[in-house]
Amino acid sequence: MNRVCELLGIRYPIIQAGMVWCSGWELASAVSNAGGLGIIGAGSMYPDILKHHIQKTKASTSHHFAVNLPLLYPDINQHVETIIKEKVPIVFTSAGNPAIWTKILKAEGIKVIHVIANSKFALKAVEAGVDAVVAEGFEAGGHNGKEETTTLCLIPKIVDTVDIPVIAAGGISSGKSMLAAFALGAQAVQIGSRFAASEESSAHPSFKQKIIEAKEGSTKLSMKAITPVRLLENDFAHQVFEAEQQGLGKEKLIELLGKGRAKRGMFEGDLINGELEIGQVAANFHQILPAKQIVEEIWTEFMQEKDKLTNLNF
Repeated sequence: MNRVCELLGIRYPIIQAGMVWCSGWELASAVSNAGGLGIIGAGSMYPDILKHHIQKTKASTSHHFAVNLPLLYPDINQHVETIIKEKVPIVFTSAGNPAIWTKILKAEGIKVIHVIANSKFALKAVEAGVDAVVAEGFEAGGHNGKEETTTLCLIPKIVDTVDIPVIAAGGISSGKSMLAAFALGAQAVQIGSRFAASEESSAHPSFKQKIIEAKEGSTKLSMKAITPVRLLENDFAHQVFEAEQQGLGKEKLIELLGKGRAKRGMFEGDLINGELEIGQVAANFHQILPAKQIVEEIWTEFMQEKDKLTNLNF
C-alpha cells in the first residue's frame, strides 16, 4: 500500500493544501469525501472560527481530514488546544520550527507533517519527529522558500535526504504532474491552486475567476525580505515589485503590506489592492469545478498516464 495513504488513512495520495482564506470546512470535507485528504487552513482563522470549521468538517465527512497550522501564528496555543480537544487526526505544520509542537501533538496521537523548501529544514523536521514532509517547490503559491528551488530539483533531493515519506507540492494540478512527482520519488502530492479555484473553496468568486484567467508569467515570487510569497499580478503586486526594485528595506515592505491585505484580496475580492496568492500552475487550468471532480480527474489521468509509461517500448 502507498505509504502516505496508509499513514493518513486515505484512498488516494492527493492532499488539498491548507490555504489561507480558501480552505474552509466545505472544501476540506469535499476533498476528504472524494478520497483525498482535505485540510482546513487555520492561518486565517481566529480560535473560535477554527473550532467552528473543525466541527463542521466532522459533521460533513466520516473520513480523515487535517488542519494546517502555521507555527508563527500568534494564538498558536489556542489553536493547538482546539485541535487536541476536537481530536483532529492529522496536522500539517508550516512557517516555523516544528520541534516544540510536534512532540505535543504526537503525544496526543496526532500525525504531524511539516512543510519544507530545502534539505536543511527537512532534516530538522525529521529530528523533530514528524511523520512525513511536504517538499514545496518554487512554483507554489503562498509562502515559499527563499532559495527558489523548483519542484523538479527539490523532490529528488529531499527523497535522498530523508527516510520518511515525501509529499510533493508546487506546480501540480493534474494526473500527469502528479505522476512526474511520483517518478521523482514522492509518495503523494499536495495541491493548492487547483483547489483554490474549486466550487467549495472559500475564496471570493472574483478571485477564483482571476485564477482561471491567469497566463504564463502572471505570478511572481515577492517579499523575500519578509516572507516569500507568490503574487498574482495586480496594482498592489506592482507596488511591491517596484518597491523591491528600488531596494526598499523590510520595514518599508511591511508598511506597504499593512494588515488584512490577503483577506482583502482572496476573501473579499479586492482584485486591485488586495494580496492575491496563487501558484504558477494557475496558467494550466481554466475551469471552476467541484472538488470531487478535480480529485477524480487527477486520479484517472494519473492511472492512465502510468499505464502508458508501463507499456512504452524501446
